[in-house]
Amino acid sequence: MTEPPKTAEPTPAPGPVQGPAPGNPAAESSPRSPAAVRRRATLAGTAVSVLLIIAIVFGSRLLRDFDSALLPYAVATVFLAFGVAYRYTVWISAPGARRLFKQGWRSFFSVANFRKAPTALPKMIATYLGFQKFLGARSHARWAAHQLVFWGCLLAAAITFPLTWGWFTFTSSTGSGPGYEMRIWGFKIIGFDALSVLGWLMFHGLDIAAVLVIAGAAYFLWRRMKDRGAVTGQRFAYDLVPLIALVVVSVTGLLLTFSSIFLHGGGYEFLAILHMVSVVFTLIYIPFGKFFHIVQRPAAVGMQLFKYTSRRKDEEVLTCRRCHEPIDTASYVENLRGTMRDLDLGFDEWAEYCPRCKRVLRGNAYLDHVKKGFK
Repeated sequence: MTEPPKTAEPTPAPGPVQGPAPGNPAAESSPRSPAAVRRRATLAGTAVSVLLIIAIVFGSRLLRDFDSALLPYAVATVFLAFGVAYRYTVWISAPGARRLFKQGWRSFFSVANFRKAPTALPKMIATYLGFQKFLGARSHARWAAHQLVFWGCLLAAAITFPLTWGWFTFTSSTGSGPGYEMRIWGFKIIGFDALSVLGWLMFHGLDIAAVLVIAGAAYFLWRRMKDRGAVTGQRFAYDLVPLIALVVVSVTGLLLTFSSIFLHGGGYEFLAILHMVSVVFTLIYIPFGKFFHIVQRPAAVGMQLFKYTSRRKDEEVLTCRRCHEPIDTASYVENLRGTMRDLDLGFDEWAEYCPRCKRVLRGNAYLDHVKKGFK
């Protein structure tokens, strides 16, 4: 049996990285200092926001197709773009996330990976991003609810964002229908009858999305009120606010349709303002709350692709230094060790142990160095 690395007295992990000392120009100019990261994040957010504004102007044909009534939504998307770019830049500035980001994109653009496994990337996008099969292993009910929320939000975003930016327009040659044309950037895409099934789907796509989101969010709210494990660790701002925001956006959107069809527009103005406020709040909240995992998740696909292609290269599979059970490929373990070195954790050798042996060794260290001190 191979002995563990000689770390009888483990070196304590360093404390959190402190910001540069005041009045120290060299420290403040360091590319990894908090001030430098904030500057890069601000520049990235500003650049993305400006690009989006330019895209809105030109995509709406110099604002000819832009609906001024949707201005608050458009402004909220600009803030959303800034927040996502800012938070993403800060996120990948951390050593672990930066390595994940670089390795993921390297695997994504690798010609060798594409030649050896041409279907790997589309399959992972479909199963990991689209259908999130990894959630089904935890709970079929949670997987189904997550799918409802995911596809509902995706459908709503695909309709709302282009309409808000003036990229999509629906026009009628007669002024009142029932014949309509859908145009993208001024080019006719399709003509349809508003009274047909296609027309109903076109004008009620957001209602369908709202029903999907309400069903999925309602399950998660119920679970967070009944499941002991969820109740114990939940935080109101992080876990409940996103679900409440989704429900409010969806319900107020359905009420707008209800008002126009059954109430002849009664209360429509109030509902429109309430719906607008809820949507704007949700869009601005996305980069700084739980919804940010929507932006982070694609980066994990690159790492999954890296693991998959590494295993297909017939690389040496490292075994645990204690029990000799297989761990992973040498390149994956070395990538993990590199991340631990970047973080200055001081125990990157432990990446060569399986999770079970790590727990056993930690327990033995506790008995040898802590428990014996009690009488």
